[in-house]
Amino acid sequence: MKTYLECWIGVAKSLLSQALAGEPRLVEATESKQELASGFAFAATLTGDLKGRLTVVLDPAIEQSPLMGEGAEQRTAWHELLREVAEAAAGEFNAAGEKKCRVDSLEAGSTPHADAVAFQLVTAGSLWDIAVFDETEDAQFAAASTAIALPQDRSQDRSADSSMSAGLQLLLDVELEAALRFGCCEMSLGEILELGPGDVMELDRQVSDPADLIVGDKIVARGDVVVINGNFGLRVTEVAEPQKRLESIRCLF
Repeated sequence: MKTYLECWIGVAKSLLSQALAGEPRLVEATESKQELASGFAFAATLTGDLKGRLTVVLDPAIEQSPLMGEGAEQRTAWHELLREVAEAAAGEFNAAGEKKCRVDSLEAGSTPHADAVAFQLVTAGSLWDIAVFDETEDAQFAAASTAIALPQDRSQDRSADSSMSAGLQLLLDVELEAALRFGCCEMSLGEILELGPGDVMELDRQVSDPADLIVGDKIVARGDVVVINGNFGLRVTEVAEPQKRLESIRCLF
């Protein structure tokens, strides 16, 4: 499958030769001249399955050459011609495969800080440098790359941990009501109204099963019921994760 840049090159070689005076040829070069740093640039913005920009930087001497014809406003004419090239390249790209793109705009831009493909526009007695910067990419690949979580700055984590620790210190003296739950059962309102002394309710838990320690509406620990100085107590055998225990506190405020 052809890339958009490959489509652009093929279209540009044909259209530039047809549209410019002297029928110049667009040929690939090994490198661009330094003068292109002060050249004028046009950036085509692409959307669709392909997104990004393709920037064309023209040799500043082109503006002083009547390639668009005598009396023509050269920069404006180049803008229109490069728009035509960009849109025709998009059409060729769409016809070449399943991916689709369109040219949303072509505007005056600046030279990108990226690698360029170098060309020369050659006539019988002159040549001009052209640099093309391809900053397009597959939209699905770009979205997937954006979705990858980047490692967080550990200094920020430490700062967050410090803030959390300071907040917890303020809560350590808060008194909370804890309760033991031996088991549960479901009863209708009628059954509850008929309860009287001596009635027995069957719970959903075996005698050997651990009891729950409840704070708020959260289970924060489980253990065995014991008797301490004539009072019920709980010998803790397992505890909830710290985050779960903090959630039980949060529900009280």
